[in-house]
Amino acid sequence: MVRFDAPRLVGPTPQAGRMLERIESHGKHVEMVWDDNVVLHTHLRMTGSWHIYRQGEQWHRPYQQVAVAIEVDGWVAVCFNAPTVETYRLPDKRRHPGMGRLGPDLCQPGTDLGEVVNLLLSYRDGAAQIGEVLLDQRVMSGVGNVHRCEVLWAQELSPFARVDALSEHDAVGIVNTAATMLRANLVRSNRYAVASVGSGVAVYGRNGQQCHRCGETINSQPLGQHGRILYWCRGCQNHLSPPQAARSDDTPMDPHPAAQLYLASLPWNR
Repeated sequence: MVRFDAPRLVGPTPQAGRMLERIESHGKHVEMVWDDNVVLHTHLRMTGSWHIYRQGEQWHRPYQQVAVAIEVDGWVAVCFNAPTVETYRLPDKRRHPGMGRLGPDLCQPGTDLGEVVNLLLSYRDGAAQIGEVLLDQRVMSGVGNVHRCEVLWAQELSPFARVDALSEHDAVGIVNTAATMLRANLVRSNRYAVASVGSGVAVYGRNGQQCHRCGETINSQPLGQHGRILYWCRGCQNHLSPPQAARSDDTPMDPHPAAQLYLASLPWNR
């Protein structure tokens, strides 16, 4: 997302640079979920409606009727005349005051990254998977689902690795890479991955496509408390990969016959 506008919004404002991951409708209720667990709820009732326009296209209704406008590259989604426009965060027991304060903010240049490394290495649940721990805001604040996937790919680290298996070298690499990506996004309107990929993403949202590094097919599956979709490359993200994380090469990512035909036709799978 590059811009968010809601004149009568109640709740925290979704931030530019975040990835809109999911949209759900329940009758006239529409919920949009960003990668940092912010949810936009609009209740359309009898007057509201959502429109999709290409960038620069004339809107069918005047700006005075806009309840929400969400702009991404080339497109804008506009909600007109919705009586209810509010945001909230998905419940996460780890954010409860009794569970501990938020960890250091990696977006801030003055953050002590050594403290973050120590928090990662001393994580109290040693059996937890690093793919889940990176979303624990008590360890490092600001890492969402997109950066979780990109950091692990950049470090060639299995998302299923136990956190207590990390060496100090591993932890330093994770923290430094996450801080670099997050701070780069503060001055960019698009997602930043690593230098070899440029201003795009290496694995996030690229399931079924070819890995930039090794040519293997990108995998995806739900992981963690909220079932956030994890994207990773099984071909080159094998550092500290536990045996139980390995899956047979003939197990399709998607059981649908069309998906199997598509994946089988990819040049690097022939």
